[in-house]
Amino acid sequence: MKEGLVVDAGFLCEEETHLTVSKTSLFFVGDGFSVYDSKADLVFRVESYGPDIRDKAELVLMDAHGRCLLTVRRKRPSLHQRWEGFLGERTEGQKPMFSVKRSSIIGRSGVTVEVYGNTGEEYQIEGSFGQRCCTIYNVAKQSVAEIRRKVDASTNVVLGKDVFSLWVKPGFDAAFAMGLVLVLDQINGDDFVNEGVEVVPTTEDQ
Repeated sequence: MKEGLVVDAGFLCEEETHLTVSKTSLFFVGDGFSVYDSKADLVFRVESYGPDIRDKAELVLMDAHGRCLLTVRRKRPSLHQRWEGFLGERTEGQKPMFSVKRSSIIGRSGVTVEVYGNTGEEYQIEGSFGQRCCTIYNVAKQSVAEIRRKVDASTNVVLGKDVFSLWVKPGFDAAFAMGLVLVLDQINGDDFVNEGVEVVPTTEDQ
C-alpha cells in the first residue's frame, strides 16, 4: 500500500488541497460534518443523531453520494483514549486499518496514529484541535495535513470554530485526514467534559 494512501485512492491529493469543514448542529451540538472543496462542492459528510455525540461509539465518513468510506470507532475498554478506523461500514470481526491514541502526558495534545499493513507508517498530530490549530506529521516529521482557523476572504474576519480549514498536502489521503479530524473532535469533546487537558499559551508565552 502506498504511503499516505489509507482509505481511498480517489481522494489521494495530487496537489495541496484546501477543504472547508463545517460542523452541523441541526438538533444537538456535534450532529455531524459537511466538507466542501474550494469550488464549494460537497466532498464528505458525517451524520450522527442523538442527545449526546460523545455517547456515539462509531462515526461513519461518507462521500458526497452517501457511500461509506470509513468508520471510526472508540475502543473500549482502554486506559488511554484509543480509536480505530475501519474501511467502509464496519462489520463484526473486521480488522482495523489504523489506530489513534492520545498522549498520556497531561497538558500535551500529542496524538499518535499507527497504520496497519504498512510497516513503520506512523503519524503524529501536534497542536490544539480545540483552537483549530494542529498539524499531522509523517514519520519523517514532514507535514502532511493541517487544521487551521478559517478566515473569510471577503471581510478578513476569522470565523467561529464550527467552520475551519483542512489543508491536505500532495500524496496524502484526504479521506484519511478527515477521519482523523473526526477522532480529534471526539477527543476534544471528552476534554471539555473532563475539565480539559489542553494548555493554551497566554499572550506572554507567545
